[in-house]
Amino acid sequence: MTASRADGALLESFLDMMSAERGASANTLDAYRRDLADLSATLTKRKSSLRSASREDVKHYLGALTASGMAPSSQARKLSALRQFFMFLYSEGIRTDDPTNAIDAPRRKRPLPKILSPGDVKRLIDAAADEYVDDEGERTSESFRLAAMLEILYAAGLRVSELVALPLASAKTKNGFIFIRGKGNKERLAPLNKSAQKAIKEYLKVRDEFLPQGAARTRSEKFLFPSRGAEAHITRRRCHQMLKELASKTSIDPAKLSPHVLRHAFATHLVEGGADLRSVQTLLGHADIATTQIYTHVAGDHLQAVVASAHPLSKVRKTRKAAKRPG
Repeated sequence: MTASRADGALLESFLDMMSAERGASANTLDAYRRDLADLSATLTKRKSSLRSASREDVKHYLGALTASGMAPSSQARKLSALRQFFMFLYSEGIRTDDPTNAIDAPRRKRPLPKILSPGDVKRLIDAAADEYVDDEGERTSESFRLAAMLEILYAAGLRVSELVALPLASAKTKNGFIFIRGKGNKERLAPLNKSAQKAIKEYLKVRDEFLPQGAARTRSEKFLFPSRGAEAHITRRRCHQMLKELASKTSIDPAKLSPHVLRHAFATHLVEGGADLRSVQTLLGHADIATTQIYTHVAGDHLQAVVASAHPLSKVRKTRKAAKRPG
């Protein structure tokens, strides 16, 4: 699409400014030219122009982009070009207003997190015990460590950064809770189920095998999962690698498994089990409940089934349908 002659002159003046004063690249200038020419063509059909476009004209244009199926990210880029162009017209005195003012950029849809079924998680935990054995068929120290890490991730929904840096003292509680220091140094307590508590207890029997010798031992002793590396505790990268290796021993695609996927599984299974969002928010350590609300979408099918089977109006409809059936 091409801009009208009058709009074209304004567009070229804007592009000259972007090139001379802001050093915009040729690719950037080409993108601005395409976006603004596209808007100009739409405005012409509405008997308007870049000089006279109203806020409703701009909103109509953006609405047409949405209707065409354009991705929110692409729409946001186009709107950014429009904002800069109309600000240029305003600063040059060509317009007395900015029609893009107070128009919100399209919201990008957050991708739904990858999730595992409870059966998937059980297979992983079983594999940690069954696949990591020595020549005599006995579980290795790595097996006990990996099982403990899996159990904690799934039982408490920890971030991988929280897991690897867990202090040894946090796992020695007698009340079934684990102390976590999360993002922004915010502290929270997370309950551990009996299975996780047992896995930690078994791991602690072999934990000393992962401690370095010499002066480095003092630094690593304070961590639940110590390491001989520079960080003194097992790294996030190594944790990812261990889970990928474990997935390859099961029917789970390694590309679909990470510590964060286990955190998602924890939250999703809680919501499916009937947990309220505020409780899940607290357990995950989310500052904003809006972050937690994504799990209502992940567990949507399950929740709809719950409403269909448990809501009193649903039961009334089922009864009426049954009554209408011929005997």
